[in-house]
Amino acid sequence: MPRETVIIECTEARKEGKSPSRYMTTRNKKLQTEKVEKMKYNPFLRRRTLHKEIKG
Repeated sequence: MPRETVIIECTEARKEGKSPSRYMTTRNKKLQTEKVEKMKYNPFLRRRTLHKEIKG
């Protein structure tokens, strides 16, 4: 099965001393070999921030 579930975490929240938001998403292992980066909403900061894939 080429799709895998990954966890993405906010990159800006820890710098501001707040709790980071996390989301689960999927990616195609064969076509997308680099780590996932998406703009998602962080409810603790109340704005959209960059979320990057973490080890999971």
